[in-house]
Amino acid sequence: MNLVSEKEWFIGILKENKRILYKVIYSYCHSSEDRKDLEQEIVIQLWKSLKSYNKDFKLSTWIYKIALNVAISHYRRDFKRNKANTPYDGTIFQIAEEEDFAEERIVKTELLYKFINQLDEFNKAIIILYLEDKSYKEIAEIIGLTETNIGTKINRIKNRLKESISIVNNELHGT
Repeated sequence: MNLVSEKEWFIGILKENKRILYKVIYSYCHSSEDRKDLEQEIVIQLWKSLKSYNKDFKLSTWIYKIALNVAISHYRRDFKRNKANTPYDGTIFQIAEEEDFAEERIVKTELLYKFINQLDEFNKAIIILYLEDKSYKEIAEIIGLTETNIGTKINRIKNRLKESISIVNNELHGT
C-alpha cells in the first residue's frame, strides 16, 4: 500500500470509529483544549501503531485499546500536572442540548457520567467499554484481564453506582 492510499485508509478508519474515539476522549477530558490534545495524541499513536496492527483482532478492538492506553497516560500526566482532579463540569456529551430527553433522564445520565469520572482510569475504561455494549471477552482482550475478572469488576462498579444513586435519591427525597 502506498503512502497516499495508506493515509486515505487511515482517515477512513478514523471516520468509521469516531464514536469510539469520542466516548474515550469525552470520558477522560473535561475541557475542549484537553479533548483536542487527547484526540491528537490518540491519532498520532494510532498512526504510529498502524504497522503493528494484528488482523486477527477486530479493528475496533485495536482502536479501543490504543485510545484507552493513550487516554490513561494523558489522564495520569494531567493529574500529576494539576495535583488534583478537575471537578465535573456537566459538559459530557452535552446532554442538556438534546431536547427530547426528559429532565429526569438528563439528571440520571449526568449522575452516571459524574460517577464514571470519579472512577480510577482502569475501572473507567472497563465501564466505558461495557456501556458501548462490548462483550466481556472483547473487554478482556482490550484491557488484558480474564473474562471472569471483567465480570467481577463490572458487577462491583454497578453495585457502587447503585449505592451512589441510592444516596443521591435519599438526599433528594429527604430520607
